[in-house]
Amino acid sequence: MGIEGIGARVLRKEDKRFITGHGRYVDDMVVPGMKYAAFVRSPYAHATIAGIDVAAAESMPGVIGVLVGEQLQGDGIGNLICGWGVSSKDGSPMKMGAYPALAVGTVRHVGQPVAVVVADTRLQARDAAEAVDVTYQELPVVVQATDALKEGAPQLHPEAPGNLIFDWELGDREATDRAFERAAHVTKLHIVNNRLVPNPMEPRAALGHYDMADDHYTCWTTSQNPHVARLVMSAFYNVAPEHKLRVIAPDVGGGFGSKIYIYPEEIVCLWASKRTGVPVKWTSDRSEAFLTDAHGRDHVTEVEMAFDANQRILGLKVDTVANLGAYMSLFSSATPTYLYATLLSGQYDIPAIHANVRAVYTNTVSVDAYRGAGRPEATYVLERTMETAARELGISPAELRRKNFIRTFPHQTPVIMNYDAGDFDASLDAAMAEADVAGFEARRAEAKARGKLRGLGMSCYIEACGIAPSKAVGSLGAGVGLWESAEVRVNPVGTIEILTGSHSHGQGHETTFAQLVAERFGLPVDNVQVIHGDTDKVQFGMGTYGSRSGAVGMSAIVKALDKVEAKAKKIAAHVLEADAGDIVIENGEVKVAGTDRKLAWHEVCLGAYTGHNLPDGMEPGLKEGAFYDPTNFTFPAGCYICEVEVDPDTGTTEIVQFVAADDFGRVINPMIVEGQVHGGLAQGIGQALLEGTRYDDTGQLVTASYMDYAMPRAWDLPMFKVSTSETLCPGNPLGMKGCGEAGAIGSPPAVINAITDAIGNNDLSMPATPEKVWHALHAVA
Repeated sequence: MGIEGIGARVLRKEDKRFITGHGRYVDDMVVPGMKYAAFVRSPYAHATIAGIDVAAAESMPGVIGVLVGEQLQGDGIGNLICGWGVSSKDGSPMKMGAYPALAVGTVRHVGQPVAVVVADTRLQARDAAEAVDVTYQELPVVVQATDALKEGAPQLHPEAPGNLIFDWELGDREATDRAFERAAHVTKLHIVNNRLVPNPMEPRAALGHYDMADDHYTCWTTSQNPHVARLVMSAFYNVAPEHKLRVIAPDVGGGFGSKIYIYPEEIVCLWASKRTGVPVKWTSDRSEAFLTDAHGRDHVTEVEMAFDANQRILGLKVDTVANLGAYMSLFSSATPTYLYATLLSGQYDIPAIHANVRAVYTNTVSVDAYRGAGRPEATYVLERTMETAARELGISPAELRRKNFIRTFPHQTPVIMNYDAGDFDASLDAAMAEADVAGFEARRAEAKARGKLRGLGMSCYIEACGIAPSKAVGSLGAGVGLWESAEVRVNPVGTIEILTGSHSHGQGHETTFAQLVAERFGLPVDNVQVIHGDTDKVQFGMGTYGSRSGAVGMSAIVKALDKVEAKAKKIAAHVLEADAGDIVIENGEVKVAGTDRKLAWHEVCLGAYTGHNLPDGMEPGLKEGAFYDPTNFTFPAGCYICEVEVDPDTGTTEIVQFVAADDFGRVINPMIVEGQVHGGLAQGIGQALLEGTRYDDTGQLVTASYMDYAMPRAWDLPMFKVSTSETLCPGNPLGMKGCGEAGAIGSPPAVINAITDAIGNNDLSMPATPEKVWHALHAVA
């Protein structure tokens, strides 16, 4: 292994520019002649637009143009779409309501854009936006998904009677019913998975530039997948022909899924640039982000789990209502279906599962994939049920899980997934040892002596990463393939450029991808440059989401490196008069094995480009590309144990210990993996204890700023104890599984299980605020 190769704790290369303030984000971009956009947004959750008067705004200083939805539609700009088709169990397709980039006729959530102002300065644009006079006629509002399904509820889209988008099922209902008939015990729970606001550090931004001279468009945007953004904006929204549209995603300050999608603002900025003749930039403020970024979670679930007399699971029934907001976002249909119900088997050998999911429109902002995307919701349902069942059955939560673990692989679940490898006992053993579960009762007694209630909660999660293969997801309704691309360019001096479709928004790709090359050729990581995020530089790629960059993106790089290595060996073998099979590359040298004959790496590379001494028929150069389409998902798994103390007088919860034992397959950089786990745990604990999006009955977002939406701070989090085991994934050349979402998936049920253990009441919903905990502790309705 090279000193900076696979497994080394290499410091992140990209951090130098970030911590010195030299990162380049969309808001840093300046184009000659650039002007600024401000959006006029609906103050109502549901209303018809009776009229828009722009005269006063157009006459204000610095205003270049005021544009509305009728103009956008008149120019042929299409409605936003959902890119994953889901059908109801009766075979009917999902009901996708029209979603214009600027509202026409009706607004359906607070913050929906109805007009855009372009002006010389940001402040002039904002002042003029306030002067646009929109006449609204208010309509009835519904914000809760379960209310939206009731008879007489306000109707949002004519395309979706009863506000029902789809009524979908997975699994075998009859087999599950038969399993319940044999049950010795059934555990039932009502579970709410609270709505969350993603809150990346960098708000969304867009800069659209139409170059009249070349009839060419450029869009700088905060995107996790710039090629998909270009494809969708050209093929579906008719903003620009694909070959005349360049999408650039520079440094991106976090995304957590919320920057996967194409939003109205990017479309409008590009269109407005052509309409006004100037480059147009918009940067969201935090209030706009709360009102317009796709939210996460928001499920209401009834779950039942059946056990036999030996405490083995017989069957699982899940009935979920998923709130998708006012409009379907790009991948919103997949999140509560194929990313959720397919993981309901968890780590357990459950012979019969049936899940029913109804997706619903409400007068709230759209809901889509947020860190974990369906997997946190499934894990929360399953692990809260397992912990509750253990208490009802009078068995330790660890023992109940052990009795039901899957131990033979591959394992076909009743809900599509085929687990390829795993060792769930290993993670459980590691977590229990690190958490000192054996000593917990003594710690509980000591806490009681101090007037505190101590509780221990466990969560054993599994997730599916690197969604693929493309043929399989296509059969399930995905509108795009889920492969990845890579190109390896070796320069004449031996330095290397990696061009990847996997876009980084904080994961450290510039370091880990370089480590992969360093491992292969024995080069310093500083000799490797990673290039991503520009559709004019990088060949088409599918972007970054679902913890796919390692298992899928790096596998594409491996395939391209294989081709480079094979050619380099042929060149060296020719020069050294040896057989290519005897050539080895290590420590920056290309050698004939077992001899002292060798060439420096840069000598081989220079020879490839001079072309003076190449094998007959070989083309000059040393550059190769590859596409990689996985044969299966990868399945990271682990066990999390949380220990809390609750103050019975105030309901305040303190996490006194949190242990995470994960199996991510092969780990490229342990330091970066630990950072990913820490970040996921912070978000999961935030959901469990603090974060909860609230709308009032009129559809106003009550939690619309950090004054009302509680994000976790340093003092809310303990010092995490994290470790990894290694069960190699057989489905990709590196044996990797993915680590970006695990912390957010496994932690919420561990925290709530710990609190309910401490207070002796299982009826507790997230976020477990001091008020909620106090009421649950004192059994106050």
